[in-house]
Amino acid sequence: MLLLLLLVFGGIIALEAPGLVRKQMWGELAAFGFLLALGMALSMAQMLDIPLPNPTKGIEALFKPMADAIDKVLMVK
Repeated sequence: MLLLLLLVFGGIIALEAPGLVRKQMWGELAAFGFLLALGMALSMAQMLDIPLPNPTKGIEALFKPMADAIDKVLMVK
């Protein structure tokens, strides 16, 4: 399965990267490479049963203090 995943990501690179290079879209190529590498790393980690952090917990930690402050101001119980 890991080999199939690598083939899929290789196919995506083969389809998308040459057009970006030909059009000299270097910023887009860098963003594409970064996001593709991130996606590949997360996909491989999930396939190998490596525990991944839950992004919901990060978002919750970021916005909970603001929500609590708004609740306090509005006196919502």
